[in-house]
Amino acid sequence: MEQLLEIKTIPIKYEMKVQNASLEYQNSTAEVEISRDKGGMKIKSRPIQLHIDTYEARNSVVPTTKNMIAQRAQAGKNVAYSATANYGREGQLLLNAKVGQGAEVLNQIFAERTAEPTGDFVLDFLPKTGPNIQWEEPEFNIEYQMDKLNFDTKVEKGDIQFIPGDIELSILQYPGIEIKYVGGPLYVPPSAAEMFEGHQVDVEA
Repeated sequence: MEQLLEIKTIPIKYEMKVQNASLEYQNSTAEVEISRDKGGMKIKSRPIQLHIDTYEARNSVVPTTKNMIAQRAQAGKNVAYSATANYGREGQLLLNAKVGQGAEVLNQIFAERTAEPTGDFVLDFLPKTGPNIQWEEPEFNIEYQMDKLNFDTKVEKGDIQFIPGDIELSILQYPGIEIKYVGGPLYVPPSAAEMFEGHQVDVEA
């Protein structure tokens, strides 16, 4: 069967222009302040220090009141213990004496009481201890500090402007459909076709 129609589709044509969004920043002003801190040099010197403690040395020669009372109290206790022991021993001798030996026992007791002391004598030196000597090392410090420069920057905030984006759409060609009749002519009534034989007729719809 012969094709009678030719159909052609026309697409749409358009042009799009896009402008991106942007930020615009306006420059701000800035100020700088400079200040100076003056330095200097410091010197610290301390000579040697000597600490002498002679308390123990002096106490060994001439005791303090507190130590003297303690020494006398201890000596009193020792004498009391010694006297108690001697009296006990002498009483035991008297108890053990037989009849007729009382004079001999008494003479023995008196002889022991009046006897010269015997024993080893110790040669001692005073003072018994020396002074306590302590010392601190000398100190010498030098501190130097350079001048300082201080920078104070003041920056004012700038203005920021936002520019929104833009889209522009232009239609260059609208869509459409073209229909073209490519067949032969149609005659009504069909018997009239014989009159146009040999002739070509273009028909567009």
